[in-house]
Amino acid sequence: MDIKKIIRDIPDFPKPGILFHDVTTLFKNPLAFRYVIECFYDHYKDKGVNYVAGIEARGFILGGALAQSLGCGFIPVRKPGKLPAKTISQEYSLEYGTDKVEIHEDALNEGDKVIIVDDLVATGGTLVAGIRLVEKLKAEIIGVASIIDMPDLGGRKLLEEYNYFYLIEYSGH
Repeated sequence: MDIKKIIRDIPDFPKPGILFHDVTTLFKNPLAFRYVIECFYDHYKDKGVNYVAGIEARGFILGGALAQSLGCGFIPVRKPGKLPAKTISQEYSLEYGTDKVEIHEDALNEGDKVIIVDDLVATGGTLVAGIRLVEKLKAEIIGVASIIDMPDLGGRKLLEEYNYFYLIEYSGH
């Protein structure tokens, strides 16, 4: 299936000069969404995964569906102040400053096998922050996955040592 034909491109979002690849049109299409989850499932089904960690917000959609398919648990990685119990946090760099993500401090145990998912990898900052959180909890990262990779922006290089898996790539920003 050519999922690039289903993903909507929005020019000048969130700011001028950026071409945003909107996967909500892919999620809306039941056949395309199923195809994406099946691709991820086929890649990870024999890896003994205990949890899928999804990065807010589109990573929640992918991660929840993938966790259901794999028969494992789902762990949300959220923006600050959104999780109700005690958390640990990890700061990461943005083009225009810094941001932070958090996970419950009791979300994972040492030795748990985890996949971390998000919709798109550009500079890789958000996923690397998710990786650091999982590492702080001493869980084992089985892989990192996204629908879209944007190799020109450099994130792929930061993720290769974590068994990075993606479905399609786009050039440019």
